[in-house]
Amino acid sequence: MTLFVVASLLARGAQLERLSDGITLLALGYGLAPLLGAPIPPLASMLCATLLILGLLHKYWAVRVALDADLFARLSISGDLPSDTGLLDRALYDLRLKANGEDARDWPARGKAALALLRRQAMCLGLQLLLTLTTLLTLPFFG
Repeated sequence: MTLFVVASLLARGAQLERLSDGITLLALGYGLAPLLGAPIPPLASMLCATLLILGLLHKYWAVRVALDADLFARLSISGDLPSDTGLLDRALYDLRLKANGEDARDWPARGKAALALLRRQAMCLGLQLLLTLTTLLTLPFFG
């Protein structure tokens, strides 16, 4: 059941990803406004660049979290967890997604590591939201 709970928590990363994608697309659209002849101040350009970088970083963590969510969901219904664990480690190694073909960690340790990825994803979104909200709240004062 622990694997299923971890998979369910990791699946929430998709919701975070959608919100981050929206912010990133808005920053991209605003940053490309000069191509349409609309001038934007240099500070706004730096803001857009920062939001885009955070969005790309968020996307990286989101892909990793989504992969882990699928793997944990699959293994939560495994009939032979030790065997499937070995097969998973070997498959990840064969695809060069893992440095070793064997992993001595137990599933609670793997779950904690996967949830750490979700926290990194959430941190990127939090920084995007903080930067966006700070800008919106200070915009009236700086024009």
